[in-house]
Amino acid sequence: MSNLCALLLPPSHSLSTMPDSSQQSNPISFPLGKIVATENALASLKNNHVLILDLLCRHQSGDWGIVHEEDRAGNNEAVRHEGAIISSYEIEPNRQIVWIITEANRSVTTLLLPDDY
Repeated sequence: MSNLCALLLPPSHSLSTMPDSSQQSNPISFPLGKIVATENALASLKNNHVLILDLLCRHQSGDWGIVHEEDRAGNNEAVRHEGAIISSYEIEPNRQIVWIITEANRSVTTLLLPDDY
């Protein structure tokens, strides 16, 4: 991976979010750990006027974005059994993909572009 830039949220920080209507019967939440991002991801989000916290809230509340159905099911299982969780979001207007990965032990959540992997 390329250089990571730590964001200014403490490792124990847990975002409080209200699940959307599709999540209300089964709210999902999990610790994010330390939040870091690659320089490329930060630049892409800034250039496209996307707030990092918006994506983190989506990720933490179980909105996995544009992942395949198998990955969606795997994420749901990982929330219950401490596996790695990956979300994928398409950023407008240039359709840039941003991934968010929370490690299985919940120590780190990373925002990155697929090319950074």
